[in-house]
Amino acid sequence: MRLHLADGVPLLRPEEQVFEAMLDGWRNQQLARNLALSTINGRERKVRAFAAHADAFPWNWSSPLADEWFGDLRAVCGCVRSTLRGYQEAVRLFCDYATDPAYGWAGECERRFGTHPIQVCHEWNTAVHMQECEAEAPKRAFTRDELQAFFDHADDEVSRVRGRGRQGWLPAFRDAMLFKTAYAYGLRRNETRMLDTADFGRNPEGPEFGEYGVCYVRHGKAKKGSPPKRRSVLTVFDWRPRSSTSGSARSGPPCGTRTGPPYGRPNAAGASACDGWTPASPPTATTSAWMRSWTSTRCGGPTSRT
Repeated sequence: MRLHLADGVPLLRPEEQVFEAMLDGWRNQQLARNLALSTINGRERKVRAFAAHADAFPWNWSSPLADEWFGDLRAVCGCVRSTLRGYQEAVRLFCDYATDPAYGWAGECERRFGTHPIQVCHEWNTAVHMQECEAEAPKRAFTRDELQAFFDHADDEVSRVRGRGRQGWLPAFRDAMLFKTAYAYGLRRNETRMLDTADFGRNPEGPEFGEYGVCYVRHGKAKKGSPPKRRSVLTVFDWRPRSSTSGSARSGPPCGTRTGPPYGRPNAAGASACDGWTPASPPTATTSAWMRSWTSTRCGGPTSRT
């Protein structure tokens, strides 16, 4: 507390300044725990949202105010269970910090405002994480036919844009490659977005996959206070290496002759449709930079394991 508020110095707006000082101290505590900045910023936004809804500062918070806010989030805003639990966790952690005697905020609030903060989130008014998967029942994985239709649509978009003489065929091809990569290796969105050409290697047990036998994920989902988790995913689809090679070889518009469906994708037989394509322009020095460009775009497709 003394690092943020000097003793004996009057404050122009004591309520607002003390609240901001409490948030700054809580931010430093989370930084000391090596939490991600995105996690810290998200929790701070949730605490500010509760303060705005309650129209009160932390030393005037109460459990009924928290119950009213949580009820509005669920009934009015339609928050799902996991989102509601995230709001509750943020408020609970902030109250834990504000009431901890080691930081001195309770005594400072008592001296300035005649009251002190309390814990407003308890086991009887907060949700408990009971199941590993909290997805809504209607949500399910794509069937094989739906996946085939999705990949067909992504590839048809490439042909449609290129057939109209537009310059947007390259982003469409890049997106199609991202969808296939995410599906082939069961990658999350950020894992797919952060891939690079050097993240593929040989698998001694699968020499038929060549240079694309293993995908080395460097930005896996991290645990609290830990850096991104690394893991390796083996290639299991025989069409994936050929699809990757097809993407690496196209640094410019394809001008070859097509005898089958466009570009690499898994078809019903499990083969790659890019086998029927003969590119007229060979790989150039810009291949590596071009590959980095298509791996740096957010993937909005089925990135979960299916």
